[in-house]
Amino acid sequence: MSADNPTSAKGNALKHVCIIMDGNGRWAKKRFMPRFAGHKAGLGALRKVVASCVEEQIEVLTVFAFSSENWRRPEKEVGLLMELFATALTREVKKLHEHNIRLRVIGELSAFSDKIRELIDAAVSLTKNNTGMIFNIAANYGGRWDITQAAQQVALKVKSGELEADAVNENVIEEHLSLNGLPEPDLFIRTGGEKRISNFILWQLAYCEFYFTDTLWPDFNKKMFIKAIDSFHARQRRFGRTGEQLNEE
Repeated sequence: MSADNPTSAKGNALKHVCIIMDGNGRWAKKRFMPRFAGHKAGLGALRKVVASCVEEQIEVLTVFAFSSENWRRPEKEVGLLMELFATALTREVKKLHEHNIRLRVIGELSAFSDKIRELIDAAVSLTKNNTGMIFNIAANYGGRWDITQAAQQVALKVKSGELEADAVNENVIEEHLSLNGLPEPDLFIRTGGEKRISNFILWQLAYCEFYFTDTLWPDFNKKMFIKAIDSFHARQRRFGRTGEQLNEE
C-alpha cells in the first residue's frame, strides 16, 4: 500500500469509509443492562475505529450517529443520547484535535438544543484547520432530507436567475449536498445484522461497496474493521465497465 493512496493488489483505492453503528441496544439487552449502557459502550467502539482509520490512512470517515427517524425512540432514551452527544463533543473532540482530525457534523442541526448546537460549533471550530482525517458525524440526518435540501437550494438559485434550469445536472446537485467536496464513500459498513441502508447518505452510496456483519457495534473492533477492509480490497470495482476492460489496464 502507498502512503498517500492505499490500494490492494487489484488497485482499489480506499479513501472514504462510512458506517451505520447498529446494535447498541441489543448488546445491552443481552447483558441485562439498560439500552443506554449499550450506547456508552458503542462510543468506546467508535474510538477504536477512528484510531484504526488513522492507522490505515483513511481520508474520510462518516458515521451515522443519530438519524432523523431516531426522534421516535422513547423520550428518556433520546434525552440520554443527547447527554452522551454533549459529553462526547466536550471530551472526545479534544482527542480528535490532538490527532489532527477535522470534525464535521452533518444534518438538520436546528432540531437540537441551543447547548448542543453551541458545542457542535465549538468542536467544529476547534478542529477546522486540522489537516488529517476528516471525521463526519451524521446527526439528525436523513439521506432524503439531504437530497431535498439540496434541491431546494438549487431551485432558489434558478428562481433568482443565478442558475439556468437547463444547467442543473448531477454536479450541481452534488455541490449542495452535505458531503460536498469529499471523495465518494468507497466502503459502507453496517453492524448488528441488519442489511439495509436506513436513509443514510443515499446519493453518495451509488457505487459504494457494502459490508454487513452480525457483530453488534460495541463488539466491533480493529480486527473486524480490517476484515471489512480486506473484503473491500478483494472486490473488483467496475463502475459500469466489464471485467475484461479492467484486466486490460
